[in-house]
Amino acid sequence: MKYGCSITRMNSNWACALCAGIALLAGNFFATPVQAAAAEMGAVKGDLTGGDPLGSMQWPDMKGQFFEANEKTVFDSRIKVTVPLFAEDAMNVPVSFDASAIGKVKKIVVLVDRNPIRKVLEFIPEQAKPALNFRFKLEQASPIRVAALGEDNVWHVGYAFIEASGGGCTVSGATRADGTWPQTLNRVAGKMFDANQLRDDARLRVQVSHPMDTGLVAGVPAFYIEEMVLQDKNRQVLARLYPFEPVSENPLFSFDFDKKPAGPISLVGRDNNGNRINAKVTQ
Repeated sequence: MKYGCSITRMNSNWACALCAGIALLAGNFFATPVQAAAAEMGAVKGDLTGGDPLGSMQWPDMKGQFFEANEKTVFDSRIKVTVPLFAEDAMNVPVSFDASAIGKVKKIVVLVDRNPIRKVLEFIPEQAKPALNFRFKLEQASPIRVAALGEDNVWHVGYAFIEASGGGCTVSGATRADGTWPQTLNRVAGKMFDANQLRDDARLRVQVSHPMDTGLVAGVPAFYIEEMVLQDKNRQVLARLYPFEPVSENPLFSFDFDKKPAGPISLVGRDNNGNRINAKVTQ
């Protein structure tokens, strides 16, 4: 979209400045990768946010809750986190991240500062790239963190901020509300996509039918998938995923690989009630 400066009877410099401001504002309505500022240097003396570039007072508490006291964390602009600036549907907020730039990654944890359940998922890439696309529930406007443990044994933390009207964690999902979830529980649909003109890697998309209840709705206990393991045809583990309650209903995940794994790919796992997941994914 082009923004011209054809405003008449105005000072031309003022008019052009106004148009540039409108263009900048319009661009802010789109989801964009959030790049960290020069915040890797840690806390400034007297800073109660622990050096958080988003200025969240929750960060020091989260750091103490989810990381060991002897573990080092740094904010790292190399981790790309892409989110919408405003969550139109607080029960299905899309997020994608890519931590490839820091090299080999042992483990990734996704956290949300202001959710009643802060941990969203844990991801062990194994043979997959340290990148993932999925959707989650957001209770209110909040920072989101993607912490990747590198070979240097340092947690590299990427981040973004999402505005929201809220309520995503305390409302029943559609299949829970209409009572259809028992008929489809733990069914798996998936497909492998080869590299193409837009992407030079292979992508695997899998969806599991599950209500993913948070336990924060009256009369509905927590009920969620707690482990998913991808394996190739030789049963070599490709990736491990540990979702938690804030992951969206009927979760859909996209995994990326430098080269297409030997198929057929299998997905095995379980939910917190012991129901098993065991399926083959279409190549």
